[in-house]
Amino acid sequence: MWSFQPLFGDGAKKHGGRFNRPGNSALYMSLDPTTAWMEAQQGFPFKPQPMTLVAYQANCADLVDLTQTKTLKALTLTKADLACPWEDIADQGQEPPTWQLANKLQEVGYAGVIVQSFAPGCTEENRNLVLWGWSDAPPHHIAVIDDLGRLPKSVESWKAE
Repeated sequence: MWSFQPLFGDGAKKHGGRFNRPGNSALYMSLDPTTAWMEAQQGFPFKPQPMTLVAYQANCADLVDLTQTKTLKALTLTKADLACPWEDIADQGQEPPTWQLANKLQEVGYAGVIVQSFAPGCTEENRNLVLWGWSDAPPHHIAVIDDLGRLPKSVESWKAE
């Protein structure tokens, strides 16, 4: 639905995500197409829904690699903290540990994280990039690859006739 604005992070801002509370923008990207598929389907591989994959060119600094054990230890985190049922925790009026982590990392100047995907069926090899800060220039450069102009230009593309 947000493919006409692939650099806005509006879906994450509206609904929140594992690494951002509602009201805060975030850009969630998978590092490979298989992971993107698993993230989009969230465990429903036998009823796949239509989706649009958007490719990005990224040249980002100020990232934390949460796939590294030494990084997790330094942050006093575990994989279980990252894999927490963040939606259930938030629905109970509590703050998920991943939101606390995102706040802490942003406060000290990090633009995003590389993190394992916790979508059903994913392994440690399936990784995502989550950004809280991005722009069209370094050091947090993200650009959509759409040389042929195939992405929709407005929400009108999604309205039913």
